[in-house]
Amino acid sequence: MINKWNDKLWQQDFLNMKLHSPSDAKLLMGGVKGLKDAWRLGVLHVEYERLKKIQEKRQ
Repeated sequence: MINKWNDKLWQQDFLNMKLHSPSDAKLLMGGVKGLKDAWRLGVLHVEYERLKKIQEKRQ
């Protein structure tokens, strides 16, 4: 799997999948500003992948 670190398509897709807290939405739209943000964005990406698999199984 090739990973593009500046690829924001998953972030936009994830914003449309579910309701997010204001801080998570700001992070997904604005990007990382520090180590804490990078960690949280990683957590959100794992959640996105999990929800994406569930969504694909339903279709």
